[in-house]
Amino acid sequence: MSALTWITVVSLAAWLWLLLAQGFFWRTDVRLPRRTPPAQWPSVAVVVPARDEAEVLPSSLPSLLAQDYPGRAEIFLVDDGSTDGTGELARALADAHGGLPLTVDAPGEPGPGWTGKLWAVRHGMALARARTDTEFLLLTDADIAHAPDSLRELVAAAVSGGLDMVSQMARLRVATFWERLVVPAFVYFFAQLYPFRRVNRPGARTAAAAGGCVLLRREAAERAGVPDSIRQAVIDDVALSRAVQRSGGRIWLGLADRVDSVRPYPRLAQLWRMVSRSAYAQLLHSPLLLAGTVAGLAVVYLVPPVAVVAGAVTGDVVALAAGAGAWAVMTGTYLPMLRYYGQPLWLAPLLPFTALLYLLMTVDSAVQHHRGRGAAWKGRTYTRPEAAP
Repeated sequence: MSALTWITVVSLAAWLWLLLAQGFFWRTDVRLPRRTPPAQWPSVAVVVPARDEAEVLPSSLPSLLAQDYPGRAEIFLVDDGSTDGTGELARALADAHGGLPLTVDAPGEPGPGWTGKLWAVRHGMALARARTDTEFLLLTDADIAHAPDSLRELVAAAVSGGLDMVSQMARLRVATFWERLVVPAFVYFFAQLYPFRRVNRPGARTAAAAGGCVLLRREAAERAGVPDSIRQAVIDDVALSRAVQRSGGRIWLGLADRVDSVRPYPRLAQLWRMVSRSAYAQLLHSPLLLAGTVAGLAVVYLVPPVAVVAGAVTGDVVALAAGAGAWAVMTGTYLPMLRYYGQPLWLAPLLPFTALLYLLMTVDSAVQHHRGRGAAWKGRTYTRPEAAP
């Protein structure tokens, strides 16, 4: 057999393993666990770090203000050095809509060794801790809109299941061509890397969270020493989940029904920046891990369509059959995610092209890092943690 044929057989074997042995990552039925309303609803502080979010705040903050929560809840929006009037707009929205009490404060520039978001979260958590009866913290991004019962359902799930952290992967906006092509795949790849069922298994070693919506017990946060223990993390949600898990906390992660991102990414360039800003950090800034990731993406996602074309042209029946089989399994595992996002199923066979885009984004992330631009976002650039002051 030719080298391409051998590689294609390896690709097919990889897809069969992913289908059956990677925590059924491709299923989209991991939603909030069974929940019973508690006899007494715990007090909740909602912490919203916000930096230059005036564009999306009118679509997100009113949904938090309007939460139908039976217990005491209040919102702390931390203005992380915004230059677009984010803080003033938040106060105006609270005045116009009413609802849960809102406090807007600003912590100043991040301290040495802190990322901006975690510095803001730290300040918000400190404000929340001043309310001595606060039992839960909802950490949610400024671009996340919540259904009126979102907080109630999150708390009920945590209390019923004895969970220390409940995180939902917000349903991202999918409206333009590029969003349809890239966004569902983003969640699909995340679930492949961190299978939700493995994350949720008691005693599991796999830990992950979706930073847009994290409900965290205050006691668990203090036991894990967060956010101070993860202050340098660029991928803060995964770092948070690991810290909580290491300290003995029970975590849960799933897809959302009541939580949506309202941030638009209409152009490829915007989606490219979203992925590339942290991709190399995910690989621990390791050239070896980068090379392995590129090779893995190529073998798993790019080889099958290449083998189908090459096999058809050259008459290599084995390469053609193995490539078609791998491509078919790939396509089949992507269909549930497209259904979850309400997208046309004909996008599924295009997953190799989307994977190629992600491969290029990851390489670009490494290139930008070595050019000294690191994880750049909203005017800030972060170096690898060991280089931080």
